[in-house]
Amino acid sequence: PAPAMAAAPATIIHGPSAPPANMFDTVPGYEGTIAGGGGGYLPPPSVPMPVPEQAPSSPDWHIPSISEDRARESFATYVSSKCCYSSAPVKEGVITNMESFNTYRYRLETFMESRSTEWSQEPYTGQPVDAGVQPAPGPWQIAAQPPAFFQEHKQTIKVPYTSSVKNCHFCLGMGRNPCTTCAGAGNKVCWVCNGSGYRQSDDRCMHCNGRGRENCSSCSGSGSCQCDTCHGKRQLLVFINLIVKWYDDLHDIHLYSSGLRVENLEKVSGKELFKDAQYMVYPVRGFPDVSVAQASERLVRDHQVKYAQTSLILQQRQTIELIPITKVNYMWKGKPYVYYVYGNEFKVNADDYPATCCCSVM
Repeated sequence: PAPAMAAAPATIIHGPSAPPANMFDTVPGYEGTIAGGGGGYLPPPSVPMPVPEQAPSSPDWHIPSISEDRARESFATYVSSKCCYSSAPVKEGVITNMESFNTYRYRLETFMESRSTEWSQEPYTGQPVDAGVQPAPGPWQIAAQPPAFFQEHKQTIKVPYTSSVKNCHFCLGMGRNPCTTCAGAGNKVCWVCNGSGYRQSDDRCMHCNGRGRENCSSCSGSGSCQCDTCHGKRQLLVFINLIVKWYDDLHDIHLYSSGLRVENLEKVSGKELFKDAQYMVYPVRGFPDVSVAQASERLVRDHQVKYAQTSLILQQRQTIELIPITKVNYMWKGKPYVYYVYGNEFKVNADDYPATCCCSVM
């Protein structure tokens, strides 16, 4: 028997997947807004620079070196945490000199708000349409509820007076699109008889009743499916979304000359000597170490220049910590060695520890 005739697939016709540019109205103040975002951040309103306040009086920041007993105790704790380190240098080593270093950590933290816009859409089901009723408020005129200072957050707000109704661009206002499974034919080759209409014998295929084709399960034989873009509503509500982000930027500068690597200092805490938090801080003045004041002036200026065009600074805070570092020189078996004790946690760094061995597991 001749195979059953196959229905010709329908020509698949639908609009572009991305909304065309002419789908969006021109809204004053939002000319650079594009679909899906990517239009860049909107410059915030200009604000005056802060006026310097009277610098606080500075006490004597010097912290004396730790005692030999404290240094030995920290050294012993460090060595005991290493499975391959012998304790002989701890027990037999002789401390010859201890030198303290006042190491400062200057930290500037800036909490900011940025705003960007994008055209968005959703199926139209009777929502309010307000485009043209009155001018849309500017991006920085729309109220948003910020989180607590220095906590990151994101909020999306529909811009008032930008909502309009457009025919769906993807289904061309039809509400349905040709089925992609059957190419719009509504049926496909029968999987039982492979389109012949008959089984291996001359018996007619019972699955497709001899047609050689079966109804498409994706579209229930209709040849088309509900449009995923407008959900079958044929129209879209098109509007501008305002994306408000609050984020934090933190920079540390370690000012020291002990020889200890900065990676070690990032893992410990120090004694807080100075803290200042306000809308916009002013560089530290009157600090006894001029390098700290210079670092403060450079970072404060860099943050203000870096973010002036993209973000609105809401709050800044700066701190100065004194991280205690003691360089311990000791002799063991007639040779000199060095270790460092640093931070409030009395961490130890001993890169040249003389009694290490290789452990192996049998």
